[in-house]
Amino acid sequence: MNDRKEKSPLGDLEVRNESPFRGLGFKVGDYVRFIDEKREGYITKIIDDLTVGVTDTDGFEIPVAKSNLTFVHGHHSNADTANNAMPALQVDEKFVEDGVYLAVAEDNKASVVAHFTLVNRTSYQLLLSLKTEKAGIYKGDFVGVVQPKGSVQIYTANLGDLDNWSNFTFQALFFTPGNLKPKAPLQLNKRFKAKDFSGAKNQITEINKYGWLIRLDEPALVIDAQKLKESFFSVKEDKPKVAKPQQEVDLHIEKLTDDHHFLSQSEILDVQLNKFQEVLDAAIVHQMSSIVFIHGVGNGTLRNHIHKVISKHPQVRTFMDAKKEKFGYGATEVIFRV
Repeated sequence: MNDRKEKSPLGDLEVRNESPFRGLGFKVGDYVRFIDEKREGYITKIIDDLTVGVTDTDGFEIPVAKSNLTFVHGHHSNADTANNAMPALQVDEKFVEDGVYLAVAEDNKASVVAHFTLVNRTSYQLLLSLKTEKAGIYKGDFVGVVQPKGSVQIYTANLGDLDNWSNFTFQALFFTPGNLKPKAPLQLNKRFKAKDFSGAKNQITEINKYGWLIRLDEPALVIDAQKLKESFFSVKEDKPKVAKPQQEVDLHIEKLTDDHHFLSQSEILDVQLNKFQEVLDAAIVHQMSSIVFIHGVGNGTLRNHIHKVISKHPQVRTFMDAKKEKFGYGATEVIFRV
């Protein structure tokens, strides 16, 4: 297949796009099928020129020879996504200067696979590039145009292997045909850590999924010398601190609120899950090695919700039924990564 030339939305900038099928050109984020067995998954690591790491629907990353893989029809690589960036949307009359985010969400088929989507909430077109670095080896993983109020998937990784992720370098040029002073380019070096994904997930409108939203264009911190000087002589107020939870936390509703008799079943579950999330976050902040949640047996709804959250949490190493002789199957012990 011949190289093709496309006219860039930024004018006469030429974009050269090679077919991903040439020379087994697999990329991180490609959805592939094994040739010699019935298995599919996402490429989450380029090991060398002949081998890639594929994370399957069970969450295991498997080294596979490129010659043993084929693309799955209907799925596109990050390079394809770059050249099919969302068309320009209707921009608000008020020009939006800031708001470049990275949305990280789990895949529907394999929860351990995390997809990275660049979300552009500004009124600028972005010419974006992403490079990763590990052990001094750099790789260009994405380049493309992101339209105003648009979004593009740019990377895929194994969430369970977070400690071994590469360093990320994001670079972006901001373009608008309007009468505005040129905006300084964005360059951000980012090393992701478990704490980046320790908070609760939120609904991200642009991708219609729950996930973590990380801002990339945070304004630089400006230090006011006069205020800094004044702060040395001011009386410091005690800031509220996150209390360290007990080793065993009882989530029975009567232990959490006195007016539970007036709550519906769904409201009771919300109170219990909110308390669970609050205690889980506090345990991580205080670097506890483990904690026990007493949820009771009941119909298993609360237990199932808790197990679903901790089974995907990057800070959780494992979990198990706690002290069966004391709680039966009514409590779960969570073991954290240290």
